[in-house]
Amino acid sequence: MNTSGELGTILRVWRERLTPKMTGLPANTARRTSGLRREELAVLAGVSVDYIVRLEQGRASAPSAQVCAALARALQLSDTEQEHLFRLAGHATVTGRISRLVPESIRRLVDRTSDRPVAVFDAMWTLLLWNPLWAALMGDPSQLRETERNVLWLHFVGLSPCHIRKSSGTEGFDTSMVADLRRSAGRYPDDPQLRQLVTRLGEESGRFSELWQRHEIAEHGPTVKSIAHPDVGRLDLDCDVLTTQRGDLRIVMYTAEPGSESEGKLALLATIGIQHMITGATR
Repeated sequence: MNTSGELGTILRVWRERLTPKMTGLPANTARRTSGLRREELAVLAGVSVDYIVRLEQGRASAPSAQVCAALARALQLSDTEQEHLFRLAGHATVTGRISRLVPESIRRLVDRTSDRPVAVFDAMWTLLLWNPLWAALMGDPSQLRETERNVLWLHFVGLSPCHIRKSSGTEGFDTSMVADLRRSAGRYPDDPQLRQLVTRLGEESGRFSELWQRHEIAEHGPTVKSIAHPDVGRLDLDCDVLTTQRGDLRIVMYTAEPGSESEGKLALLATIGIQHMITGATR
């Protein structure tokens, strides 16, 4: 079976069954078709129009797991459809490998949570999905290459626009994240992306290498974190981490204590931060 041809065909079918109104896009211009345009799908998924064209024409047959997750969200795929997309793209679930499928119910949760930052990560802490307030707080992930959308990579290589610390300090955050990654490495020994991440981190960060050699294993869980934001300053936030039974996804949500200064700063980001993103996107 020509999977690249089937992938292109089914992407086109899924695109054409959606209307701009169904996705929250304006539809006040003359249209030759009621379905989404390629340009509109590209905006929703955060990829280039040229890449959508190549996918639909069968000239690009292996989109990454992160691109598949973005397309699944933009196309509003059901769980069964998303699994089919991942299979056609060569990311069928294999024992010993990390799942990067985001269930439809989790996508709805993220889409409908607008008053607090929330994001979804896979078991190696690579970002798969986020809401606008997360981007305003942590920096817009769509501006990063897919290989850079990983919490450990951003933290240890120093690419993150925000500085994050656990209440127990830098040592606590570093140790907790590396121990959690070591735990995932044991659970998913055959995942090539995880092995590649560990290799890259070891080459770029002496601090990571030091902690990795300790062979500590733990689960990174809820805590209080201080975030130094370039526009609004320091925010002290509760960070809750929920792990799904299916797929071992990590849903991370930040909240502020009611009536606190941090709550006010988070509300400010919900307006000016998101507005900056919109302004930048329209330039």
